[in-house]
Amino acid sequence: MRKKGLIIFIAVIMVAMVFLIWRANIPPSHRDPQIEYPNHITLKFTYWGSIEEKNVIEQTLAEFSRAYPWISIEPIHFPNSDYNTKMMAMSASNEEPDLAYMTTELGEAFSRENKFLNLFDFMAKDDELNKDDFLDYIWYKSAEDYAWGVSTAAECFGLFYRKDLLKQADVDPPSPKAEQAWSWGQLVDAAKKLTLDSQGRNAYDPAFDKNHIVRYGIMFETWSDPLNNFIFSNGGDWVSSNRKQFALQSPEAAEAIQHLADLINVHHVAPSPYESKSLPSMSMSLQAGLAAMVVDGQWINLDLGKAGVDFDIGVLPKLKNSVTVGLSGATVIFRSSEHPEEAWLLYKWLSDPSKSLSLYSDGLWMPVLKEWYTDPVLVDAWVNSNPAAHPPGFRDAMMKQLLENGRPSVGYYLQNQLEIFPEVTEGLLPVWQGEKKASDALQEIAKKVSVLYSQK
Repeated sequence: MRKKGLIIFIAVIMVAMVFLIWRANIPPSHRDPQIEYPNHITLKFTYWGSIEEKNVIEQTLAEFSRAYPWISIEPIHFPNSDYNTKMMAMSASNEEPDLAYMTTELGEAFSRENKFLNLFDFMAKDDELNKDDFLDYIWYKSAEDYAWGVSTAAECFGLFYRKDLLKQADVDPPSPKAEQAWSWGQLVDAAKKLTLDSQGRNAYDPAFDKNHIVRYGIMFETWSDPLNNFIFSNGGDWVSSNRKQFALQSPEAAEAIQHLADLINVHHVAPSPYESKSLPSMSMSLQAGLAAMVVDGQWINLDLGKAGVDFDIGVLPKLKNSVTVGLSGATVIFRSSEHPEEAWLLYKWLSDPSKSLSLYSDGLWMPVLKEWYTDPVLVDAWVNSNPAAHPPGFRDAMMKQLLENGRPSVGYYLQNQLEIFPEVTEGLLPVWQGEKKASDALQEIAKKVSVLYSQK
């Protein structure tokens, strides 16, 4: 009996040891949080976006928490227009999130206050990712070895259009290929044919009523990067080549901005910023037929795809060169976070299309990882899996255009953005209203900006 008892005891010990070894090798996402992580972790995550974007983000966060059940996410959604104000209030109240979207202008200001951790440090310790895996331009840096932020996604601009409206007006659609990009004259011609007044007359008709337009041929926004598509295309920039002087007053930049203003005040084919306030968002305006074409970023693919809009995308019209602005808000990890490693896990999850495929396949984001542009299987997974959000022109007009003709947004290199952007926005208002020439307005802006906010 003693011998039998000893055998049973040894067997129990062996089973227990095998069980413990087995548990030690369970992937973290399958561990029992009650045993392995007795202190449950909650990450605070702030972000912006449309209702559709909010829904997709919340689904992705739920998937992350299922994979890492000991990590809860407290998502805080702020409207784009209030985001900076809300974030400054949170920071002033010592209630900073762990992980956050960050506008480039506020991020650049906060980085000077050393509020963010260096993402290159996380990258150096990570055995799954390295810097070379990412697109080259996406890092927000205060020094060559210090990245205070990284692009939340890859994003760029294109010329979105309603296929049915162009067909009705007998307008050939813009090509998605850079070498066949419309000239500025071709854009104006198409926009005039597509703009209609309340009597159904287009902008070529001598009786056209510019005061009662029911459909604009084109819409664009007047914040920095929509303008930069054409400033860069014409050879202009916000700063000099050595990045030490303000240069938006250059003839190239002034000419590009004047071309855009003429769409409003000379050709009457686009709404002014004031008139745009009475219109819905550009994606909604395109959907409702209030605009036939819009200059916007690839993120509206999400809303247009969900709405079932019959749309496609061409490359932007060019002035001297065919370009698109590569841009994105930043994602940052605050230095005040008590859980920086877990925040990095969440960033990795969001940046990996395989972990959050709907963010990409539904049209909201483009990947920041290079292989998702070069591996046909991966491209197929996010582009071809949802043709409603990625119409035929997307590959050439956006994906290929970004890789081959993308120009980084000024958000990646302009200093003192929080001060400069409002000066430029306010100074250009008379241009959009037709009260001042772009060249004159930019000279006045430069006098203020060059003295107060010169590059260092």
